[in-house]
Amino acid sequence: MPMYAYQCEECGVRFDRRQSFSAKPLTRCPECDGHVHRLIQPAGIVFKGSGWYITDSKKKAVDKAPSNASEKSE
Repeated sequence: MPMYAYQCEECGVRFDRRQSFSAKPLTRCPECDGHVHRLIQPAGIVFKGSGWYITDSKKKAVDKAPSNASEKSE
Protein backbone atom coordinates (compact mmCIF):
# COMPACT_ATOMS: atom_id res chain seq x y z
CA MET A 1 0.00 0.00 0.00
CA PRO A 2 1.33 3.44 -0.89
CA MET A 3 2.13 6.20 1.55
CA TYR A 4 0.40 9.55 0.93
CA ALA A 5 1.43 12.93 2.36
CA TYR A 6 -1.17 15.48 3.45
CA GLN A 7 -1.03 19.09 4.62
CA CYS A 8 -3.62 20.95 6.66
CA GLU A 9 -4.79 24.28 5.23
CA GLU A 10 -5.69 25.60 8.71
CA CYS A 11 -2.71 24.79 10.96
CA GLY A 12 -0.13 23.76 8.33
CA VAL A 13 0.69 20.40 9.90
CA ARG A 14 2.02 17.76 7.48
CA PHE A 15 1.42 14.06 8.02
CA ASP A 16 1.63 10.76 6.15
CA ARG A 17 -0.95 7.99 5.88
CA ARG A 18 -0.65 4.54 4.36
CA GLN A 19 -3.76 3.96 2.26
CA SER A 20 -4.86 1.54 -0.43
CA PHE A 21 -5.22 2.75 -3.99
CA SER A 22 -9.00 2.52 -3.78
CA ALA A 23 -9.30 4.49 -0.50
CA LYS A 24 -10.72 7.99 -0.70
CA PRO A 25 -8.33 10.85 0.19
CA LEU A 26 -8.51 12.20 3.73
CA THR A 27 -10.38 15.49 4.21
CA ARG A 28 -9.88 16.36 7.92
CA CYS A 29 -6.74 17.15 9.92
CA PRO A 30 -6.09 14.88 12.93
CA GLU A 31 -4.78 17.90 14.93
CA CYS A 32 -7.29 20.70 14.38
CA ASP A 33 -10.05 19.09 12.26
CA GLY A 34 -9.29 21.56 9.44
CA HIS A 35 -9.40 20.79 5.73
CA VAL A 36 -6.39 18.87 4.33
CA HIS A 37 -5.13 18.29 0.80
CA ARG A 38 -2.87 15.59 -0.59
CA LEU A 39 0.67 16.68 -1.48
CA ILE A 40 2.41 15.65 -4.66
CA GLN A 41 5.48 13.59 -3.85
CA PRO A 42 8.45 12.59 -6.00
CA ALA A 43 8.66 9.06 -7.28
CA GLY A 44 9.41 6.38 -4.73
CA ILE A 45 12.03 4.65 -6.88
CA VAL A 46 15.39 6.09 -7.80
CA PHE A 47 17.63 4.14 -10.16
CA LYS A 48 21.31 4.74 -9.51
CA GLY A 49 24.44 3.05 -10.69
CA SER A 50 25.41 1.33 -13.88
CA GLY A 51 23.37 -1.22 -15.76
CA TRP A 52 20.14 0.75 -16.16
CA TYR A 53 20.66 1.74 -19.78
CA ILE A 54 20.77 -0.45 -22.86
CA THR A 55 24.31 0.68 -23.58
CA ASP A 56 25.44 -0.39 -20.11
CA SER A 57 24.17 -3.94 -20.35
CA LYS A 58 25.52 -4.81 -23.78
CA LYS A 59 28.80 -6.64 -24.05
CA LYS A 60 31.40 -4.74 -25.98
CA ALA A 61 31.98 -6.08 -29.45
CA VAL A 62 35.36 -7.73 -29.98
CA ASP A 63 36.98 -6.91 -33.29
CA LYS A 64 37.32 -10.16 -35.12
CA ALA A 65 39.25 -10.41 -38.32
CA PRO A 66 37.50 -12.40 -41.04
CA SER A 67 38.57 -16.00 -40.84
CA ASN A 68 40.32 -17.44 -43.82
CA ALA A 69 39.83 -21.02 -44.88
CA SER A 70 43.59 -21.37 -45.33
CA GLU A 71 44.19 -20.62 -41.64
CA LYS A 72 41.99 -23.52 -40.64
CA SER A 73 44.18 -26.48 -41.17
CA GLU A 74 43.08 -30.05 -40.75
